[in-house]
Amino acid sequence: MAIQKPSHTFTKIHLKALHTNNFYILFALSFTVFINTFGFAQDIPKPGGNIPPEKTNDTITVQVDSLEKIEVSKVEQDSTLKDSIKPKPALLASTVTYKAKDYTSFNSKEQKLYLYNEAEVYFQDMELKAGIIVIDYNKNEVYAGRIKDSAGAYTQRPSFKQGDNLVEPDSIRFNYKTEKALIFNSKTEQQGMQIYAPITKKENDSVIFLYKGRFTTSKDIENPEYYFQANKIKLVPGKKIVVGLTNMVIADVPTPIGLPFGFFPLTKTQTSGVLIPSFGEQSSRGYFLQNGGYYFAISDYIDLAVLGDYYTNGSYGLRFESDYAIRYKFAGNLGFRYENLINSERGFPDYSKSTIYNIRWSHTQDTKSSPSSRFSASVNLGSSKYYQESINQVNAPSFLNNTMASSVSYSKTFQGEPQVNMSVAATHSQNTNTESISMTLPTLQASVSRIYPFEPKTGSKKGALQNINFQYNVRAENRIQTTDSLFFKKEMWEQAQNGISHNIPLTTNFKVLKYLSLSATTNYKETWTFKTVDKYYDETTEQVITNDNNGFASYRTYDFNTSLGTTLYGMFNFEKEGEDKKIKALRHVMRPSISYTINPSFDQYYDTYEVVSADGLTREEVEYSRFEKSVYGSPNNRYSSTIGFALGNNIEMKVREKDSAKTEPRKIKLLDNLNFNTGYDIAADSLNWSNLNISGSTQLLKDKMAVNFGASLNPYALDNNDNLIDKWNVDNGGSLFRLTSANVTMSYTLSNTTFTGGETKESYNENLRSGGRADDLFGRSQDFADNSFYEDDDDEEKTPSDLYTSLIPWSIRFAYAVNYSNVRREDEISSHSLMFSGDVELSPRWKVGASSGYDFKNKGFTYTSLRFERDLLSWRMSLNWIPFSDRSSWNFFIGIKSNLLKDIKYDKRRQSDKQL
Repeated sequence: MAIQKPSHTFTKIHLKALHTNNFYILFALSFTVFINTFGFAQDIPKPGGNIPPEKTNDTITVQVDSLEKIEVSKVEQDSTLKDSIKPKPALLASTVTYKAKDYTSFNSKEQKLYLYNEAEVYFQDMELKAGIIVIDYNKNEVYAGRIKDSAGAYTQRPSFKQGDNLVEPDSIRFNYKTEKALIFNSKTEQQGMQIYAPITKKENDSVIFLYKGRFTTSKDIENPEYYFQANKIKLVPGKKIVVGLTNMVIADVPTPIGLPFGFFPLTKTQTSGVLIPSFGEQSSRGYFLQNGGYYFAISDYIDLAVLGDYYTNGSYGLRFESDYAIRYKFAGNLGFRYENLINSERGFPDYSKSTIYNIRWSHTQDTKSSPSSRFSASVNLGSSKYYQESINQVNAPSFLNNTMASSVSYSKTFQGEPQVNMSVAATHSQNTNTESISMTLPTLQASVSRIYPFEPKTGSKKGALQNINFQYNVRAENRIQTTDSLFFKKEMWEQAQNGISHNIPLTTNFKVLKYLSLSATTNYKETWTFKTVDKYYDETTEQVITNDNNGFASYRTYDFNTSLGTTLYGMFNFEKEGEDKKIKALRHVMRPSISYTINPSFDQYYDTYEVVSADGLTREEVEYSRFEKSVYGSPNNRYSSTIGFALGNNIEMKVREKDSAKTEPRKIKLLDNLNFNTGYDIAADSLNWSNLNISGSTQLLKDKMAVNFGASLNPYALDNNDNLIDKWNVDNGGSLFRLTSANVTMSYTLSNTTFTGGETKESYNENLRSGGRADDLFGRSQDFADNSFYEDDDDEEKTPSDLYTSLIPWSIRFAYAVNYSNVRREDEISSHSLMFSGDVELSPRWKVGASSGYDFKNKGFTYTSLRFERDLLSWRMSLNWIPFSDRSSWNFFIGIKSNLLKDIKYDKRRQSDKQL
């Protein structure tokens, strides 16, 4: 480094050698002014101030080619100088590093240090960059600002970074003694809020005032699509923003929307607060407020939202929603919804009052938290009419769901030899049409892993003897069948069925004639029950009387089955050596098998009673089992000896690749599977042959279309009363087999990415939690009170190509189903429908979609919903319209996306009215 003549000679520039107190202030600033605050603008003021006369001729200029370090731990001075005043101890305990591209200059006359062009200063976790940085020791001020380039434009805006906080101002004046600052054209971000002000005044570390400031959630602070303008703003970084008279400005055009004052909390943690309701009007229930309430930020692991609805006719609703999570352990959500509904007016004949409720719980456990045990829950239960009658539900199409199901289970594995597995579960299944409910409270299952008593100590198992194995399974169950009206009442528990089943299967398998695989299994089963019945005929009342007997009882059964099967491979080549055909070969895999099953008759567990005819002349003996109310049913009382036949098929084709660079042919699946099965009961007196069942599936159009089909063929004929008779159908003037039922289902998904290899994903969590489909063929989940249900793809960069039409994202989904029935000569299509759903992005931010279907049997459109979505950058606009049906309605929503200001919205709904 070159040093022009000073009063002393320095080998290093030290903090105290320049000026202990003043240089401390330079970096003691550690620019706390910038922490959680703003950026600045304005030109650098000219140096000034009183210069001590004894230093008017002292100037030090340092040319810097690399980083210079200012060390605080050392102080060098002339040994001839002796100061009688004891210097203050150094307050900086770390090294300050600085550099500048053009020069670093200290002017002892002006008592200023200049860093020019790409100036940088580093101290601890602080980083300051600017076109120029000037420290004025006389005024105790620091300036940071821009410089002009060769074209005369200002460049190198100051940038201050400390920790995670980044500020990019135009310029700043900072007094390091008073710790006050003036900031010009400040721009900063506070927890998602972009804030700008032409003049900012910092009073201390925690209070900042802004003049004519504006704040927005727009990502583009230079040209926001909207902002709030206020003449006076008080900011406490990281805590709150308090504003005076505030006006909303959209596209730089002031609107009449304003507030006399405003308060905006700023926090990185969850904060409790009021949830603003939406309002509307319904002809049958009057005006209403929906989804208003309070959010409780209980802790970092759990929260709670309490929401309510009120209608002027007296109806009301309550919702409790809670999410919880502990990282690497578990996560879940719990919800309870209750509605008290009043229809019509008191005194009118159609007046009615009802209450409905719904409970939902979802719990998942991280697999790493406990590898040997697992707890999970998926609960969706409540009133059968909840989804049909609810007037405030997240998913409007949920009324199409016919079932609600729940499962709560805990499983644990006990390692050892043999291994023991245990699980406890409670299940629930509810048919919303019949209002019937089936529950198991609880089900206990345990099993011991397979034991091979004759396996060799070394090597693999061979032969029938070494492959003999057995295991033990036990299942205890308390099953309840009830209805909505008796749910969790005394009568529900009285109807409970319970029992315990023990099962020990003994199995072996081995090869026969090298290519055949034979397996044999015998099952021993013992069933315990705690309720039996006695029946007798009361001639006085002419009724069958059934008495329930509480007490322990048991029965034992066994059966035997064996099967013999193999796999056959066939290859049909279509090209000879030297040829290059498009279709190269056809591969057919067949898996034939034959089985034999014996089910003995256990007549010892059956009793009889006599029924006397009305005239008293005849008596009929009726057989019954005292175990008929057992949870596992009655033991078999009909001996059967059945031979089963099955054939499985798989067909693939090899074709030439279109890409000549690929030498291997491409495999195409023609049939994933094609299965045939039937059986012959040797012990039956008649109708020995069972139906010939056919089933299959395949994937078409590059696996985008899934096709499943099935049919059932009966070889026996029907009499004139359409009853099955022991006579071949072909002998009755018909075909060899009579088609009794058939079905075909197809699903197809197609999008603009189908031909480019990409995939699209959408969230259907709400549909699944409500018991619906994992797609949007019934409609899409939308909650206009909470826009978090929307997919937010703002962070995805979309780069359109030169051709506009080449980038129009779209997707379409089809589901087709047809069922044929002819068991008793109905010869009819029992159901026939096509459902479809699609979305088209007309422009980068315009999206339309529809979900509908057509019922070919009843000749009418199914539930139809239309969607219109407009992404307004910081805002979102949506319209959901059900154009026809007795649920015709529409919902319109426009609001700010950011959770910080999501209560600034407009939500208008027109709900369905009564249909006359």
